[in-house]
Amino acid sequence: MHTSLAMNPLLIPEAYIIGAQPLCSQLVGLSQGQKKLCQLYQDHMQYIGEGAKTGIRECQYQFRHRRWNCSTVDNSSVFGRVMQIGSRETAFTYAISAAGVVNAVSRACREGELSSCGCSRAARPKDLPRDWLWGGCGDNLNYGYRFSKEFVDAREREKSYAKGSFESARLMMNLHNNEAGRRTVSDLAHVSCKCHGVSGSCSLKTCWLQLADFRKVGETLKEKYDSAASMKLNSRGKLVQRDSKFNPPTSHDLVYIESSPDYCLSNQSTGSLGTVGRLCNKTSEGMDGCELMCCGRGYDQYKAQIVERCHCKFHWCCYVKCKRCTKTVDQFVCK
Repeated sequence: MHTSLAMNPLLIPEAYIIGAQPLCSQLVGLSQGQKKLCQLYQDHMQYIGEGAKTGIRECQYQFRHRRWNCSTVDNSSVFGRVMQIGSRETAFTYAISAAGVVNAVSRACREGELSSCGCSRAARPKDLPRDWLWGGCGDNLNYGYRFSKEFVDAREREKSYAKGSFESARLMMNLHNNEAGRRTVSDLAHVSCKCHGVSGSCSLKTCWLQLADFRKVGETLKEKYDSAASMKLNSRGKLVQRDSKFNPPTSHDLVYIESSPDYCLSNQSTGSLGTVGRLCNKTSEGMDGCELMCCGRGYDQYKAQIVERCHCKFHWCCYVKCKRCTKTVDQFVCK
């Protein structure tokens, strides 16, 4: 059974309220190495959980118009049996979960929530103008990256499989995609600055390192999902690209070793929920359109009432007042 961080009980940050210290040995789903890290870094566990949750929410947003919408058949885990297949969907879930942990731990350092880290100590960028100050309290990307690598990868690093086995290929795939998720967070971090000076004259600037909004991370990983590389084991037991016509993937790209199920029909063995009952867009020719979403089975049309804000007026000074209007719309649902 392959599990990512997104499938374990860390998804309930409420369980880690200060004072209610978690008993690491009771957390189902942690590997031995992760339990040891949990005991050493109990104050980190809430943020690992929040990071994984952020990753799942972003996954569900990015795939909201796809046949696989990041949901699961089996409530004991977030991504269910879909994770047992070494598909590009699995690649995305490992990457976005690892990215979520880097994001949450780096932020928690900056906010003074963790005893073993603080503000970023990143080196001053060489191209920063000389009279700008470097050193506001930045997100501690270096610490978040290193801790995520140690904690998230611990599960895979504890395993040992025969060289050339399918399991060894899957282990390499998981580690590669974890790293791609972390590197995406790192690649998108940027310098942010604040002006100082008389009446905002900006005669002085203080700058620091800031993580990108996590939506940007989700969008970037979704692009990497669309261009993910299909891999196979070579005779030396290494993962290589199936089609050598393309450039080999870098450590920033996603990789997969098995093709995806079609996700059209419910299938317990693959974890597919199917698309029966999903809303579709009658006018779209994309994946959210009724033809593709419903896999050619057709759709039913319903009238639905939606409530929205309307007749908004600006009042001096300074607020907007709106009425609530109900309107009837056509909705299309897959058969």
